[in-house]
Amino acid sequence: MAGKTKSRTPRARLTHLDERGQIQMVDVGDKPVTRREAIARGEVRMAPATLQAILGGELKKGEALAAARIAGIMAAKRTHEMIPLCHQIALEVVEVDFNHDAANSTLQIQARAVTDARTGVEMEALVAVSAAALTIYDMAKAIDRAMEIGAIRLVSKYGGRSGRYMRVGEPLWPTR
Repeated sequence: MAGKTKSRTPRARLTHLDERGQIQMVDVGDKPVTRREAIARGEVRMAPATLQAILGGELKKGEALAAARIAGIMAAKRTHEMIPLCHQIALEVVEVDFNHDAANSTLQIQARAVTDARTGVEMEALVAVSAAALTIYDMAKAIDRAMEIGAIRLVSKYGGRSGRYMRVGEPLWPTR
């Protein structure tokens, strides 16, 4: 291999692939049950008038924030049905909250998922944010089809073998 150098760092093993490279569901049976929590965030960017209509409860379809909160919670509970290799886990807490940024005309969404299980809840938190964002779009699309959903990301997680993860530079979520 002239001109190429090999990395000296070991490649991380992809846990959803077996030794032959075929897809597999990860066996978590030997892992201990531990408390696990994940927080994810995303946002919906929209016209200022759309944000005001959502915050003021003025949409013809109804209360967008309440509908999005319920959609996020319901989606988290069904993550294993949407993401093919996710384990079905008993969620103990799913919270979906909103914060608005009038200067950037965005509605920020945060989801928190908690369980005592053998596997993490990152996907549940991410799915909750995604479903909540899609519901906001659905509720307000009649007045603003140009809305953009984005910046969906894991903010933090703890529990399990890999320990704690905190996204660098992520601002604290405003307290209620």
